[in-house]
Amino acid sequence: MRISTAEFVAIMAMLVATVAISIDGLLPALSIIAEELTPLRPNNAQIILSSFVAGMAIGTLIVGPLSDSYGRKTIIYGGAFIYILTSAVCVVSQSLELILVARFLQGVGASAPRVVAQALVRDFFKGREMARISSFIMIVFALVPAVAPLLGSFVMFAYDWRAIFFMFIAFVAISTIWMGLRINETITEENRIKFNLRNLVSAFREVLSHPLILSAVITLVFAYSILFVGIFLIQPIFERVFGRPETFPYWFAAIALLAASSSYVNARLVRRLGMRMLTNIAFRTQVGLSIAILLVFGLGYFDGEFGFFCFLFWMLSIFFQAGLTMGNLTALAMEPVGHIAGTAASLISAIATIGSVFLAAIVGQFFDGTPIAMIVGITLFASFGAVSSHRLKRYERGSEL
Repeated sequence: MRISTAEFVAIMAMLVATVAISIDGLLPALSIIAEELTPLRPNNAQIILSSFVAGMAIGTLIVGPLSDSYGRKTIIYGGAFIYILTSAVCVVSQSLELILVARFLQGVGASAPRVVAQALVRDFFKGREMARISSFIMIVFALVPAVAPLLGSFVMFAYDWRAIFFMFIAFVAISTIWMGLRINETITEENRIKFNLRNLVSAFREVLSHPLILSAVITLVFAYSILFVGIFLIQPIFERVFGRPETFPYWFAAIALLAASSSYVNARLVRRLGMRMLTNIAFRTQVGLSIAILLVFGLGYFDGEFGFFCFLFWMLSIFFQAGLTMGNLTALAMEPVGHIAGTAASLISAIATIGSVFLAAIVGQFFDGTPIAMIVGITLFASFGAVSSHRLKRYERGSEL
C-alpha cells in the first residue's frame, strides 16, 4: 500500500459512508416528502429509505464477485456512475413511484463502494488487525451520519428537498476520485477469478457451508435490524411524539458524534477481549437499556423533558452498540474467506442487509405515533442478537475471536 494507514482509513470510511449520507441526508425531509408525495399515508415516506436499502442489498450480491473478476476499482467506478445518474433522476422526479425506482437503483450503485471497501480492507489486513482497522474506519465514518442531516436540512431550507441529491452527487464524486488516485488495484490479472455461474455458486456454497460465517451473519442481521429501526423511526418520533422536528438534525448530530467513541473503544479493547465477547456484551447491554426505556414508557414518564432525554440516551446506546457489533461481526465472517473476499463480502452484506431491512420495515409499518413499536422491536432484536452472539463461542479459536 503506497499511502499511509490514516489516509487509507479515511478513503475507506468515505466509500462506506456513501450509504450513510444517502439515508441520513434525507431524514430531515421525510415529513415534507410525505406531505408532498403521499399525504394520505405518511408512513410510506419511510419507503424512500427502505427502497434504497433494498437496492443496496440486491447490488451486494453481484458487486463483490464482479470485483474479484474485474478488479476492485473498476466496480467502484461503475457503481459511482449508476449512483450519480439515478441521483439526477431523483432531482427531476415528480412522483413517489419514480423516486422509489430511482432510489432502488441508487442503492444498487451505492452497494459497490460499500462492499468493495470491505474487500479492500480484507485485501490488506486480517484477523483482529482487520477488526481494529474497521473500528478506525467506523470512527471516521461516524462523522458523516453526524453531519448529513444538518447538511440535508441546510440544503433543503436554502433550495428544495430535491437539491439534497446534488449533495449526494458531490460526495460520491469526491470519494471516487480520491480512491482512484490514491489506492492501488489489489486484484491483478493473475489472481482474478473468472466470473461465471459455476465459480459463483462454488464461492457461495463455500461461504454458506462455513458454520462460523453463518452464525456471524445471523447475528449481524439483528445488529443491522436494531440500527435500521432506529434510523427509520427517529425522525418521526422527534416530530410526532416530542414535537421537535426543527432541532432533530442537531440532536442527531450530537448522538452520532458521541456514538463514534464506540469504535475507538472497540479498537482499544478488541485485541484484549476478542470480537465475540465485545459483541455479546453490546447486545446484552442493549437488552437491559431497551427494557428500561420500555418501563419508562409503560409507567407514563415518557412525556416531557425526562422522557425526551431518556429517549436520547437510549438512541445513543443503539448507535453505540452498532460500533461494537457490526465491524466485529463482519470481520468474524470475513476471516475464513480471504481468498474470495469480494464474493464473501457481497454475500455476507446481502444476507445481513436483506434480512435486517425486512425486519426493520415490518416494525416501521407498526409505527402509530408512539414509540412502542420501536422499543418492542429493538428489545426483541437485541435479545435475539444476544442469544446468537453467545452461540459464536463454540467457534472460538484461542485469541482470534
